Amino acid sequence: MSEQTPAEGAGKVEGQPPGEWAPGPAQRLAIWQRAGGLFVPLLTTLLAFFIGGLVVLITTGKNPLRTYKAIFEGSGLNWFFEVGSYELRVPFTGASIPFPWNTNDFESLAALNLQQTLILWVPYVLTGLAVAFAFRCGMFNIGGQGQYIVGAIMAVWVGSELPGLPGLLHILLAVVAGALTGAVWAGIAGILKATVGAHEVISTIMLNWIALWVGVFLFGLGGPLQNDTQPSVPVSNDILDESKLKVFWGDPLLQGLHVGAFVGLAALVVYWISLNRTTLGYEVRAVGFNPEAARYGGISVARNYFLAMAISGTFAGLAGALDILGWQYRINTNDVQVSTVGFVGIAVALLGRNTAIGVGLAGLLFAALSTGTSTRNLDPEIFRPELATNLTSLIQGLVILFVGADVLILSLLNLRKRRRRVAEA
Repeated sequence: MSEQTPAEGAGKVEGQPPGEWAPGPAQRLAIWQRAGGLFVPLLTTLLAFFIGGLVVLITTGKNPLRTYKAIFEGSGLNWFFEVGSYELRVPFTGASIPFPWNTNDFESLAALNLQQTLILWVPYVLTGLAVAFAFRCGMFNIGGQGQYIVGAIMAVWVGSELPGLPGLLHILLAVVAGALTGAVWAGIAGILKATVGAHEVISTIMLNWIALWVGVFLFGLGGPLQNDTQPSVPVSNDILDESKLKVFWGDPLLQGLHVGAFVGLAALVVYWISLNRTTLGYEVRAVGFNPEAARYGGISVARNYFLAMAISGTFAGLAGALDILGWQYRINTNDVQVSTVGFVGIAVALLGRNTAIGVGLAGLLFAALSTGTSTRNLDPEIFRPELATNLTSLIQGLVILFVGADVLILSLLNLRKRRRRVAEA
């Protein structure tokens, strides 16, 4: 008779036919958690869109399905369904290769819209990672907006000064300066948390306001960084041409997609590797699970609080730098006061459940909503464009609300299964 290892018999149930397997309680919990990690965000999104559709129907009388279809097409995501026989120009070369999609934005409106969606995707993903990394250490970083602002301020200052530097060096200097400024700004909240126990929610909120008014002061009329040639306009100097990021898809004059998109992809990889394949990531997650147990195991909780916030700020500061160098090229006081990129990052992290893939997909969803509801993409006969931005904000708010209720959703699903078992019995 062959011997059975403990691992092979762990899920066996007495009296069960040979060859069949039933998971044990711990295994069932792990399977359910994995399923919930995929299913709950999807259900959350569907609920948010469903309630948003009801609001559209009740308040405007418009067809929600037609509205959502118009938003989808305006986002450019329908580009993936326009398959044909085209050519792709290899970026920064004159060579072309066969390609199933039309990348010519003069021929394809979907291609043009998708470029705009991906431009927004970059800062949404990076600010989402800024929130997610702190979450994994048990902290709620609401300061992504302030960290984004200071990163943008530093990038516009470095990018508009130092003429004569080689282009690549100038770009790298501005990007690194923006990212490090974001790290320092978030690190303040980390130090306060580590040393005196100041709650990071309070400190990051206050730092957001400080960053905002620092920006208004710097670029306001008569401010230290106000434009040299337009004394009556509260705006910064434009960054120099050599410090602008290269556009690899589309026309630079029409705000084509810049190479910062690759930085966004790389940031997702770095996030995953740093959390799951490094000692730092292990310590950060251990502190996030249980600070006291981590401290008992020899992990410096204070050190990880600071590092987690500093790394979070690096992501958000990088987002601000890439937006300046990639397409904005300047900052005015209105930009500083009305920007909400960092706050959208909170929704991105929550919906993405602080995972690299989840943050990437959630960032794409919110970027698509923002682009699809822009006034140029909506037909007034389908939905009033001036109300479209409010619809986007409504859906974002519902997503945050329902993500916070994931335990309730899972409980309801469990209750339904229990009732089904009772009925079958």
